[in-house]
Amino acid sequence: MSSDVSQTPVRSRWHMPAWLEGMIGQLIALVIAIIGGAIIIVLVGEDPVLVFTTLLRGAFGNSERIAGSLLQATPIIIAGVAACVALRGGLFNIGVEGQLYMGGFAAAFVGFQFALPAGLHTLVALAAAVVAGGLWILIPAFFRARFGTNEVVSTILSNYVAILLTSYLTIDVFKRPGGWSETDPVATTAYLPQLFEFSRLNFGLFIGLALAVGFHLFLTRTSRGYDMNTMGANMKFAEYGGIAVKRNILIILLCSGAVGGLAGGVETLGVHHRFMEGFAPGFGFDGVIAALLANGSPIGVIFTALFFGALRAGSLLMEVETNASREVITVFQAIIILCVSAQILIRRRRDSSQGERRWKF
Repeated sequence: MSSDVSQTPVRSRWHMPAWLEGMIGQLIALVIAIIGGAIIIVLVGEDPVLVFTTLLRGAFGNSERIAGSLLQATPIIIAGVAACVALRGGLFNIGVEGQLYMGGFAAAFVGFQFALPAGLHTLVALAAAVVAGGLWILIPAFFRARFGTNEVVSTILSNYVAILLTSYLTIDVFKRPGGWSETDPVATTAYLPQLFEFSRLNFGLFIGLALAVGFHLFLTRTSRGYDMNTMGANMKFAEYGGIAVKRNILIILLCSGAVGGLAGGVETLGVHHRFMEGFAPGFGFDGVIAALLANGSPIGVIFTALFFGALRAGSLLMEVETNASREVITVFQAIIILCVSAQILIRRRRDSSQGERRWKF
């Protein structure tokens, strides 16, 4: 005797794509940051709508202000790519600020110490910045690759050493006679070309864009990019798959530091034309935030860096025309950091409960 067995169809669960989940999370972080910033503005006795509209006018009000926003965004793009290089390999380079300072000083040293033909002088100075940034992360990279030392702690500590070391070199060793805390100006042959006469916006913008696009193509079109993505997804799996994880950790962190040093070289040769104490405060940290907000995407870093550049440029007019301080922007960024960090911790805990430990970039 046969009997029909009724089978209930199994409903497949729909999982949100990782990129969409990340994008929604970043938008939520921005919304929370805007609300938090508005609350702070109300507490200081200002109208949030007035402050935000003034901020927008300061960032995009005319061609000069747009150029100013792009100028502020240029080192953040390059620093953001530096952070992305580490993030996509499953690592955290929080020392981009220190690498930026070391690269900026190395570029200035080559710029005022040597006489070379125009063009070649710029390339040599930028190469010195790249080497200085890579050498500065060498010790944290070696200890991370060889002994598994936490690179977050070591790279954070290296920031303070780099800032204080460059301050000492600027004030006591290479200080310009009769000047402020700055070195001699670099030779004009080492300048990065300016794009407009009315702004210091320079060719460094194209360097940053080329780096972001080039790194994206490296990740998506090459076998080594696949290896890096695999490490970022799961280092244990990458090791079992035959990838030389320890060697790649060293290479990835060295490349990340080198790009961070390049950011400082671009800022020195394109904007200040000398090295000054505290010449680029916060650009490295902003780059790390931009990379996190972009969910580790080098193309996304272009847009998040433009966002932070606009905040920096617009805050100047905001401080002049309203009672809101520029520190509101710092609070704004801090809220974004907290929100993005909370998302990362939630995702890591959830993935760990599923037997996975990975970054979803």
